[in-house]
Amino acid sequence: METIKGIVYSTNSHPTADWVFGQAKKKLPNISLGTVYRNLKRLSKKGNVRTIQDGTIMRYDWNREPHDHLKCKICGDLIDVRLLDEDIKKTVMKKYNFEADEVEMTIIGTCNKHNTIMEKK
Repeated sequence: METIKGIVYSTNSHPTADWVFGQAKKKLPNISLGTVYRNLKRLSKKGNVRTIQDGTIMRYDWNREPHDHLKCKICGDLIDVRLLDEDIKKTVMKKYNFEADEVEMTIIGTCNKHNTIMEKK
């Protein structure tokens, strides 16, 4: 489990289980994909990693502090940002009579790697 945790903690890319598996195979050639999934699930339940639903894909994040994401629609990169305004919970309660426990936002657009390319055209 420590190897899997170390792999997730070694990147800011919000890796998928398949990516973690590829990295783990370099260190533990006999590891199975099922073992990686089980360990990621355990790490998530223990609160050691955060699970992020990205469409139909699960991603894993070492950063467990409350934060939001910017998602590039071209390359799929997820970038950690802090956008949360505590007033949004009050607005949601007032407007929709819904008590929000947590707020996680993902803003979809184009990251600076691709904005730079587009500006040159």
